[in-house]
Amino acid sequence: MKLAMIQMNSQPDRAHNLRQATDLMKQAVDASQPDLIVLPEHFDWSGGSTRQKLLAADNLPGGEAYRAIADFAARHRTWVHAGSMLERVEGDDKIYNTTVVFDGSGAEVGRYRKIHLFDITTPSGRIYGESETVRPGSGLLVYEHCGLRIGCAICYDLRFSNLFWELARRHVDVVILPAAFTVETGRDHWDVLCRSRAIEFQAYVVACGQWGSYPSADGTPRSCFGNSLVCDPWGKVITRASDGLGFTFTDLRTAEIERVRNLIPMASHRQALSSCGGCHRAEASRFSPS
Repeated sequence: MKLAMIQMNSQPDRAHNLRQATDLMKQAVDASQPDLIVLPEHFDWSGGSTRQKLLAADNLPGGEAYRAIADFAARHRTWVHAGSMLERVEGDDKIYNTTVVFDGSGAEVGRYRKIHLFDITTPSGRIYGESETVRPGSGLLVYEHCGLRIGCAICYDLRFSNLFWELARRHVDVVILPAAFTVETGRDHWDVLCRSRAIEFQAYVVACGQWGSYPSADGTPRSCFGNSLVCDPWGKVITRASDGLGFTFTDLRTAEIERVRNLIPMASHRQALSSCGGCHRAEASRFSPS
């Protein structure tokens, strides 16, 4: 499967973002017709105030971003893994951070709502509170294309191996992770986590990121790490985007997945684990104060 990743710099301006996304996707199609195009997290809207985000959220299906990507997929006869967009749900005071996958006719294949929300404090003291506006999802999405089983995750999900384990139990060959990793966390954790998940679960990891700055709620700039990359099932980074806007191509090969899984047959080696209450009590007593 020939895959194209689109690296963007989205802003709190949907019209601007959709022009950027469709222009870059069109360049990728013209350069080398891909089987699947991947957009980053928040491709339709990034930054701004809580009120702006809630107002910008759109209905799925329908909505401006949804229609734009569906139309592009149908017009160019290519599948699009549409990063994530802000999803409004009638009657709910919060929104979802949602991936939508479209086939080459523009029909929706499925959608995935981000499960793990980015509520952290960075080493510099900057606070991120995704749950102030976003409600967590609860279900998984696995779909098939070009003979590959593809699982969905979004950004902060990367840190939770139990989600990847659940995808592995569903026999995925590829995990696609749209992201907007911060510069602070990205420079220390991005490569390590992407490579670890590829090695642990012997699957391709396609991590498509936002790059550059955008205005936060108080108007101060925040910066995304970029470095969109693909790790092969051995854990090697085989594609990496340079700084800036653009696109990269990667060929995902079933033969490479089979080669790695035959070399180290982890699936047949996995053992069921059971808790040992006596062991836990022994450890506790060993370290309890006298």
